[in-house]
Amino acid sequence: MNSLAGLLRMPKGMLDAKQFKGLTGPILIVLILSMMVLPLPPFLLDLLFTFNIAVSIMVLLVSMYTMKPLDFAAFPAVLLFSTLLRLSLNVASTRVVLMHGHTGPDAAGKVIEAFGHFLVGGNFAVGVMVFIILVLINFMVITKGAGRIAEVGARFALDAMPGKQMAIDADLNAGLIGEDVARKRRAEVAQEADFYGSMDGASKFVRGDAIAGLLIMIINIIGGLVVGMLQHGLDFQTASTTYTLLAIGDGLVAQIPALVISTAAGVIVSRVATDEDVGSQLTGQLFSNPNVMFLTAGIVGLLGMIPGMPNLAFLLIAGALVWMGRKGLQRIAAIPSAEQVAAEQAAVQTQNPDTAEATWDDVALVDPLGMEVGYRLIPLVDQSQKGELLGRIKSIRKKIAQDIGFLVPVVHIRDNLEIKPNSYVVSLKGVEIGRGEAFPNQWMAINPGQVSGTLAGTPTQDPAFGLPAVWIDGSLRQQAQILGYTVVDACTVMATHLNHLIQTHAADLLGRQEVQQLLDQISKTEPKLTEDLVPKVLSLSTLHKVLQNLLEEEVSIRDMRTILDVMAEHAPTVKDATELTSLVRLALGRAIVQQLFPGDSEVQVIGLDGSLDGVLQQAMSSNSGIEPGLADNLLRQAQAAIARQEQMGLAPVLVVQHSLRVLLARFLRRSLPQLKVLSHSEIPDSRNIKITATLGGRV
Repeated sequence: MNSLAGLLRMPKGMLDAKQFKGLTGPILIVLILSMMVLPLPPFLLDLLFTFNIAVSIMVLLVSMYTMKPLDFAAFPAVLLFSTLLRLSLNVASTRVVLMHGHTGPDAAGKVIEAFGHFLVGGNFAVGVMVFIILVLINFMVITKGAGRIAEVGARFALDAMPGKQMAIDADLNAGLIGEDVARKRRAEVAQEADFYGSMDGASKFVRGDAIAGLLIMIINIIGGLVVGMLQHGLDFQTASTTYTLLAIGDGLVAQIPALVISTAAGVIVSRVATDEDVGSQLTGQLFSNPNVMFLTAGIVGLLGMIPGMPNLAFLLIAGALVWMGRKGLQRIAAIPSAEQVAAEQAAVQTQNPDTAEATWDDVALVDPLGMEVGYRLIPLVDQSQKGELLGRIKSIRKKIAQDIGFLVPVVHIRDNLEIKPNSYVVSLKGVEIGRGEAFPNQWMAINPGQVSGTLAGTPTQDPAFGLPAVWIDGSLRQQAQILGYTVVDACTVMATHLNHLIQTHAADLLGRQEVQQLLDQISKTEPKLTEDLVPKVLSLSTLHKVLQNLLEEEVSIRDMRTILDVMAEHAPTVKDATELTSLVRLALGRAIVQQLFPGDSEVQVIGLDGSLDGVLQQAMSSNSGIEPGLADNLLRQAQAAIARQEQMGLAPVLVVQHSLRVLLARFLRRSLPQLKVLSHSEIPDSRNIKITATLGGRV
């Protein structure tokens, strides 16, 4: 009411197009309800009946061209409005038929006369049969089937929501998508469930409309006979003929648009969401197999040769199918197979070798970061074939730059005919750091550890984290999500694996050029800091080594201002990169702890036994290293402590004295990379520490 009063108080000319659209719905409802009460002239009835037919055709065409149901999310509301419009027109036309039907067949307008006279030839018996058939088709076939599909779709959409939400969270955690995209996808998942639920209820409107249309026709016939004979003095034959044709015309002009709308509802809920509309799906899948065309042509041709059959019609259809089959064979022959493409490329490479003199242009530098794919994975990286991997990699580089503080090099992608067709290899400076397989037409169902069933498919492992997984067909996707699997496509598998490898090898990807670019970026806002520090006090090589040390222990270098401040303070007296790294970690302690233990909760960590602490202090002071027996026992206890931390849902973190942190971090990093080693000095005083496990108790 307040918004409506505000609109009424606005000066003339202030209603823009958006506000006018907002008033369209209420105005339309008022007009529809007014038609049930106010008498309408025949000409206006003609316009409204024509508008109803046009709207129904428009809705059907829109449903045919939608790619997925949510592209026409307003369809349940459209279904309700169109049903109300038809019922209102029925009421208005009934009033006119009963009041003025005795004047002739055009008493309720030319549209009703045309449907009642020309479409059924003026034969009311034929009209009644046609009308009943239309009602049965609409009520028992189309509407009932669409309603059942909508009901099942709503049930499966609700059951699949947890799995879809987990897949979105997995993409967000892997850096494949941003928070805005994740929020949009979550909204789409909820909208999909709401849409099918609304369609399940909206289909009841159409079924009720069909019943109402049948009852309205009966009322029009009986009421017309009573009014015509008792009030206007018509004989039985004249009254029955006149009012029956008017009732039939009124019923047909309402039921035909209702049938069209019901068909649109069936199209919306029965189609499978792809990148093609319904017409493209039908022509591309129904008539794409030449063998099917030839077999159908043979069967139809044999039927056409049976005596007494309409030979011409059958043989014409058989000939058309043969022609379509030949066209399909020509189209398939014109498309080379993947194996042929690979063979032709290999032949071109071996023929006509270049005999020119070698130059420096022939020296190819090693790519800092590269990916080689088999020929069956080329569609995933080819933008002309709508490959999504390049876009995913751009998002990964942007997300990693925001997380760790520098822009990783561009990933150079090329095909490699020497590896398996479905394989891919990720290399760092020419050395392989990861390998996996992906199947573009299948989905990987990853077992997060709490699934409620098994799936038919090819067992495998998630290449990024080593979780058990299964490659499944697209038809089992919803079933896998219901069972609790995290289901991702081949492109997501490759992107997640690449993201994990980049974060693992971030220190190796940070070169001197990237460090210089970081300094150039800082100099835009802090020019004096960089000019006085590098290279006057601190060399670029030392700064590079400090930043690599931080990245090796998965410490973000986003806070370059704090890092350079520490360097400026201590670099004049401290030249060792390892000592400078420890000093920088002390300054970044709050951020490091926040990354491992978000919020202000208690820091629950693994500690060292006092006796083991003393032994390690003595070994470090004498530079003798950790003896083998002590090292093996320490590793076993650390593994057990990590398992307990993970069972409690805590980060595996070991807290030691500041002087021991570097020694233990280097020792444990190779065998237990998931274990992070902090010093007591790095933990802020505001955070409480709780020791959940102790290493060295039995040493």
